[in-house]
Amino acid sequence: MIHPLLSRGLRLVWRSLLGVLGVAVLLVGLYLTASYHYSYSKGESVGYVQKISYKGWICKTWEGEQVRALAVMPAIPEKFAFTVRDDAVVDQINALIGQKAVLVYEQHKGLPSCFGDTEHFVTAVRAAPE
Repeated sequence: MIHPLLSRGLRLVWRSLLGVLGVAVLLVGLYLTASYHYSYSKGESVGYVQKISYKGWICKTWEGEQVRALAVMPAIPEKFAFTVRDDAVVDQINALIGQKAVLVYEQHKGLPSCFGDTEHFVTAVRAAPE
């Protein structure tokens, strides 16, 4: 039989640990919610969509690459890696593969890789004027 004071002390330690764990889970949840819903920056990227694929071991996301169109040629091409959350946007991108396209994106910093491999999340796409 455990002494009553020791039993009371163990319950206090157990409740304290659960409280600290609960606060930690709450803080991580608030951080992820803020990182997911508020963008660090917004912008557009013009170039030729090179590929888009659905990949990942556990968390599947749409990941793609765009070769940026440079004003001065010849130059070393710059690749723009991006993630897409919306299947409708993926369909629009697939229709523009190989054509010059404008990708409208939001940059989210600090998200785990389960949300996407890159910081750049494409929200819209349109054909670029030639």
